[in-house]
Amino acid sequence: MASTLPAGRATRRWTLIEIDRAAYAGILALGAILWWLSAYHPTAMPVWGPWDFSPPEYLATAMVLLWFCRGLARMQATERPTIWRRVMFLAGLGLVYAVLQTRYEYWAQHMFFLNRIQHVVMHHLGPFLIALGCAGGAVKRGMPAALRRVIEFRAIEVAIQILQRPLVAAVIFVGSFFLWLVPAVHIRAMIDIPLYDVMNWTMVLDGVLFWWLVLDPRPKPPARVGYGMRAALAAGIMFPQIALGAALSFSQRDLYPYYDLCGRIFPDISAINDQHIGGIVIWIPTAMMSVIAVVLVVNALRIHEESTTETDHDAAILAEMAKSWTGR
Repeated sequence: MASTLPAGRATRRWTLIEIDRAAYAGILALGAILWWLSAYHPTAMPVWGPWDFSPPEYLATAMVLLWFCRGLARMQATERPTIWRRVMFLAGLGLVYAVLQTRYEYWAQHMFFLNRIQHVVMHHLGPFLIALGCAGGAVKRGMPAALRRVIEFRAIEVAIQILQRPLVAAVIFVGSFFLWLVPAVHIRAMIDIPLYDVMNWTMVLDGVLFWWLVLDPRPKPPARVGYGMRAALAAGIMFPQIALGAALSFSQRDLYPYYDLCGRIFPDISAINDQHIGGIVIWIPTAMMSVIAVVLVVNALRIHEESTTETDHDAAILAEMAKSWTGR
């Protein structure tokens, strides 16, 4: 009996390794097929497939999804995020993929207001839902051990701490959104492929870091900042974005001639109207998300205070019971 147990464990371990290898091989094979279709047979590309295949963006999405599923399988039931949080995480990941690696990317390169929707999704809505998913623990649990050790390096932790200091986080969040809308920078980014990739990566990563800081439901500590500061951050970023959206909505000068040069996919929409709609996209949805974030932070504070009150109440009852038992 004792001799068969190790063999059984070895067989189980080998099965998990085989599953992991098959998953990674499947991701690479699918990526190769999508690259081939994108390069040589774009008309045969499925709707969900990439218009212009980007290996880093594809691998980032596929690997995070794989690690999330692996992490959930390795966690105890009590450790896993709730069902609604898992849905939020998957929806956020899917939305970021959709605006960066489907035909929508082509549309966003030919209309300003569609480009603004793209940026709102990959800087606001997608990262917002990813942060709501609280899936960091699951993703980290599903990573290969070597990569997990790398992200635990002290230098990386310090860098994240600096980037998530309240003032720094707010300035970078608003600043990055403004930077890529400076007309000269925007036009250069749209025609310079490496700079275009930098723009997309910075928008997504900055969005995740900021909303992760704001929407963390835990008290401080272990959260980096308290509930009041999180609510202030969510509200504070709203006003510069409203001002920017309003400025573009009321401008009577075409600030982004790139879209005329490349050809608009909706020619009936003039350059000024396109710009005005884009300004409204910046103005209203981003402000609404800030309001929702404040509500979620206040609700997290309410839940924490209720749980703390219940804990204190239970402790008081136990103390009274102990006093009655001991007579002290």
